[in-house]
Amino acid sequence: MVRTEISLFLKNEPGELGRLATLMGEAGINIDALTIQDASAYVLELFKARGKSLKRIASAASYNSMRKDSAQFALIRLLAEDGKTNAAIDLLSQHDYTFDIMPVIAVQLDNKPGELARLSSQFGEEGININYVYGSVAGPDAKCLFVFCPEDIDLASKIFSKGKKGK
Repeated sequence: MVRTEISLFLKNEPGELGRLATLMGEAGINIDALTIQDASAYVLELFKARGKSLKRIASAASYNSMRKDSAQFALIRLLAEDGKTNAAIDLLSQHDYTFDIMPVIAVQLDNKPGELARLSSQFGEEGININYVYGSVAGPDAKCLFVFCPEDIDLASKIFSKGKKGK
């Protein structure tokens, strides 16, 4: 199903994730999914993408400088629990976090070999590129939650409306 992912930057230092998680917890907002990466990797990907289009916004030296500076930050992507996304956005705004939102596909899969292959193959069969994916499982009998960021969210959501998500 289509959900709203929140991407934000945090200082890459001890305690920052704890502060964010505490803020969310005290507001009664559960985090369904979360991934963290060094923001310099994000800037590097941005640099590579700009190089392919030949329309760089900044010089290579500027991007290298940004990469070095961005190592001081982490890029957090998270899904707030269903029904609490707006509350999470309001909370982040009130506390001056720098963030963005983006539609993603969040899917619960059976925890068995081949399920991720089946679903990701469906994206490929429809000609949908996946920009990134993250997921996890709580145990051998629990469902897996995977979050996909496809290039074409509208086309990707049709996979699920056609009943293809299925089993």
